[in-house]
Amino acid sequence: MRLLVTGAAGFIAGYLVPELLEAGHEVIGLDNFSKYGRLAKSYDRHPRYRLVEGDAKDVALLEELVSGCDQVVAAAAMIGGISYFHEFAYDLLAENERILASTFDAAIGAHRAGTLARIVVLSSSMVYESATVFPTPEGAQLTSPPPVSTYGFQKLMSEYFAKGAWEQYRLPYTILRPFNCVGIGERRAVRDTAVMSGNVRLALSHVVPDLVLKVLTGQDPLHILGDGSQVRHYTYGGDLARGIRLAIESDAAVNEDFNLSTAQSTTVLELAELIWRRINGDRPFRWVSDPPFEHDVQRRVPDVRKAKAVLGFEATTTLDAMLDEVIPWIRAELAAGRI
Repeated sequence: MRLLVTGAAGFIAGYLVPELLEAGHEVIGLDNFSKYGRLAKSYDRHPRYRLVEGDAKDVALLEELVSGCDQVVAAAAMIGGISYFHEFAYDLLAENERILASTFDAAIGAHRAGTLARIVVLSSSMVYESATVFPTPEGAQLTSPPPVSTYGFQKLMSEYFAKGAWEQYRLPYTILRPFNCVGIGERRAVRDTAVMSGNVRLALSHVVPDLVLKVLTGQDPLHILGDGSQVRHYTYGGDLARGIRLAIESDAAVNEDFNLSTAQSTTVLELAELIWRRINGDRPFRWVSDPPFEHDVQRRVPDVRKAKAVLGFEATTTLDAMLDEVIPWIRAELAAGRI
């Protein structure tokens, strides 16, 4: 199968592209390196991979690249952590809508020409930002109050793009919602502004590497956002990549949506203490609470039964195993002066 992956230099794509190549697929990657700057990947020279530097808003380029592809994975987006939601509240909405419109325009054209079989949309758990049912099943995005953040609302819009393209042009789709991706390869975003957490400038978009960074740099007491009771489902990037691949390969995933996540709930405070113990051993765990951001969702708990039943997907990597990978990587990046 030949696949176009937009946002190929991004965080999740850093796990997805090698997963697809390992499974024997041919991948064309598109990225403009706008978030992290130019990055080299281990698979850049793979014989079945071609990386194109370009803008996912360029419809003509997308039309050229999607020609002859079986599916397009719409992963390109302006995305960041909780501080991003506030700093770029308009840009997240406007830029991502432009990217989506261009991607769907090209995909619709290729499908009408009889070449493209499906578009796979990487949405987000933030579509459930206002959910009141836990665990939250697929479909709750339609019955819950709408997301409050512009980012969450835009991700919900990405799902309506898929529904609209199917209703009007019969473009088949699959919608995937990753939950709290954990892994390596993330660096300080080019457009990040200085946000301090105690004596440490937040460097990364996700809570796991940021807490690791704080502990490695000796922050004591450890600063966390809010009171630490926020519930998350930390899911390994490699597991998410496998789930995305299974959806791509499954005919049963056509015109369906899936939560991709571990089934394990962890509070932010539990996560912080686990990281502290892994790095500091028996040193007394001390922490203080920083004021939370407005859109710091208190509880995000997915129902994962549909992905297991339809795709045979389960996220099996433990948080301990994730930290075995993340902590040494952050330590090396610190030593090299890259974060």
